[in-house]
Amino acid sequence: MADPSADSLFDAEGYVDQMAALLVLPLPPDAKPGVVENVAQIHQIAQQVLDFPLANDLEAGPTFQP
Repeated sequence: MADPSADSLFDAEGYVDQMAALLVLPLPPDAKPGVVENVAQIHQIAQQVLDFPLANDLEAGPTFQP
């Protein structure tokens, strides 16, 4: 289960500001709230994946065959 305190450590707005500056990406003020909300949702989804327990002896398959 996800640690609720971990979400409080992630600052979506700060992340968006830093990435926009790093990428020299002009972010219009009216678009910023939507971008921040999307990044916050992506963080929540990613946290669920990262929190999924895996065995320590698990190995990736050498090839992928669909």
